[in-house]
Amino acid sequence: MPEVWDEAQLIADGFERVHVELDWYDGPRVGVADIDGKPHYFKGHHYERAHEDDEYLVWPASSAGLEWELEQSAIYIRWNERCQAGLVGPETHPGFGGNARYDELDSLLAPHRRAPDDARRMKREMRFVARDPGEVESLNYWFRWRQST
Repeated sequence: MPEVWDEAQLIADGFERVHVELDWYDGPRVGVADIDGKPHYFKGHHYERAHEDDEYLVWPASSAGLEWELEQSAIYIRWNERCQAGLVGPETHPGFGGNARYDELDSLLAPHRRAPDDARRMKREMRFVARDPGEVESLNYWFRWRQST
């Protein structure tokens, strides 16, 4: 089990909040996290080397983009809770046409999720944060970023 850190210690050590996880493959691969206090998209550069010193493309996320990402994430979380409780089946997944607003958000977010030509390459370190087990909407890890060499 990974070591769990207190938020105050994470902040003191230069770690920043991860807002949204869009893809996980042996670790967080795509999402939105703070870098220097501002939300940025991150996209893992090498999926096949997920256990090595991860390199990511990062670019600023607009306030609208972050708001839409959080809204879409909340739709998924509500669906996942119902699915795990046995109230709905996997065929109702919002990403497979099960929710019109989710689909609309996908369209709105598509241009935001594409890395621009001037995206920076950065590496991240991850630490886990303690959280209330009932707090399903928050992610339990934070990042500290550095420029890729």
